[in-house]
Amino acid sequence: MNNFSYTQASTAKEATGIRKDQPAAAYIAGGTTLLDLMKANLEEHPQLVDINMLPFKGIEQTKDGLRIGAMERMSDVGEHPLVKEQFPAVSESLLLAASPQLRNMASIGGNILQRTRCGYFRDAAFPCNKRVPGSGCPALQGDNHNLAILGTSESCIATAYPGDLSVALAALDAVLTLENAKGKQRRVPVTEFYLLPGNTPQKETVLEPGELIVSVLIPATAHARRSTYLKVRERASYAYALASAAVGLEVQGGTIRSARVALGGVGTTPWRSPEAEKALVGQPATEATFRAAAAAALRGAQPREHNGFKVELAQNTLVQALLKVA
Repeated sequence: MNNFSYTQASTAKEATGIRKDQPAAAYIAGGTTLLDLMKANLEEHPQLVDINMLPFKGIEQTKDGLRIGAMERMSDVGEHPLVKEQFPAVSESLLLAASPQLRNMASIGGNILQRTRCGYFRDAAFPCNKRVPGSGCPALQGDNHNLAILGTSESCIATAYPGDLSVALAALDAVLTLENAKGKQRRVPVTEFYLLPGNTPQKETVLEPGELIVSVLIPATAHARRSTYLKVRERASYAYALASAAVGLEVQGGTIRSARVALGGVGTTPWRSPEAEKALVGQPATEATFRAAAAAALRGAQPREHNGFKVELAQNTLVQALLKVA
């Protein structure tokens, strides 16, 4: 781990100004991902900017939906009565993640920005296009049983976002508010925030240098209230998803009026599936409909040698999630 200086920022302008002057600096809140990467010498930052004092807090209902400050902790959001009642998929995605100790430390903004758990990325002894562009992707022919089958490229097949929350946020049309060094804010849907690897897998999000995530806004809708998050993993706790599904349905008279579907653990980004949603809307809320939607969601899958099982696993996970909310 390299030596670094430490600064506690009291305002967003101060924090973004430091990053503007020192582009290699990094923001730190809970540090549950960043410190791991620094200890493994996968990231080196001459300066850490503590942003815990920034006023990006609050879990509140607005006229547009639910607003969550980026500095809120995962455990506080997951346990909040408003989140549990009106946005159950969000609550469940948070409470199924990590461990209680990590949930108490990790911020919402940090969770959204956590990096891949691909073993080749996490081991500096191997080449990796995410770490060193153009060096290669050994996962293509190596151990890929935990990696992506949707949105992959010949440059990278990592599940770039390995977590749970952003899968639920993608399903429920959440929007991020970002702020730059000039104090200017912009809003980006979660479905547009993460980038496919293509030929530039080192670029994982649309976040510009120095920008901060300020908050998350989740629209209040009928399918958000009738939503769930289902996670399948290799052990019962403290494990990343092999496959997961965040779904929301609005059902009237046995017919699906609106549907939202996103998959985790199988895509290079939190994977929203318009194909599955199209197969659901206007159809009866039956297992046959759900299986047709699951087939549509995985139709474009490109499994490798060790992760072909994820196609059926993701389909079954999606069907079970839909059955739960229906």
